[in-house]
Amino acid sequence: MAQGATVQHVPGCPNLALVLDRLASALARLDGPPPEVSIEEIADPDEAARRAFPGSPTVLVDGLDRFTDTGGGPAFACRTYHTAAGVDGAPSVEQLVAVLADIATSPPRLLRPCARRPGHPATRP
Repeated sequence: MAQGATVQHVPGCPNLALVLDRLASALARLDGPPPEVSIEEIADPDEAARRAFPGSPTVLVDGLDRFTDTGGGPAFACRTYHTAAGVDGAPSVEQLVAVLADIATSPPRLLRPCARRPGHPATRP
């Protein structure tokens, strides 16, 4: 299971309560001790740009945004999610359960392949 989840939001986010409720429901469905959950406010557009914040609310699981299909760049604005019920202001409980459980069962993924250099152990026969 995930080690931690972080909900990032802008001040006055209309979907903050929704995502927190759905996250609590998702955590209740998982076996084992629940991961730590933290809440971070993204205070202004400059902070959103510095942190490449994709919109509010954003759910990070073990520091990674598992809902990256929203496109676009940093935004000090609301974010939408594609759920089975249509576009919504937060991931569904089922989507949250899936990403929280997936972290526990998936090996770490490399974001880009390692460079192969002559003499590097990975390039030796």
